[in-house]
Amino acid sequence: MDIVSVVVWLVIGAVAGWLAGQIMKGGGFGVVGNIIVGIIGSLIGGFLLGGLLSSLGIIGSIITAVVGAVILLFVVGLFIKK
Repeated sequence: MDIVSVVVWLVIGAVAGWLAGQIMKGGGFGVVGNIIVGIIGSLIGGFLLGGLLSSLGIIGSIITAVVGAVILLFVVGLFIKK
């Protein structure tokens, strides 16, 4: 994995985490928190959706990560009350 791949991976994670926070009406987690939520979300989304959106390239990756991140935030929200 080269440095460009890592940067793209982090940017997708940040965008997906931020979008998921907006969808779930979260207060935001900062840049690092958004990246973590997006990366974990991409793992969850990839597991649930498989390669369903892989033909869409980076847009498909972002959509997959956002779906997974929304699911992650929903589940976390069940356990943590604000």
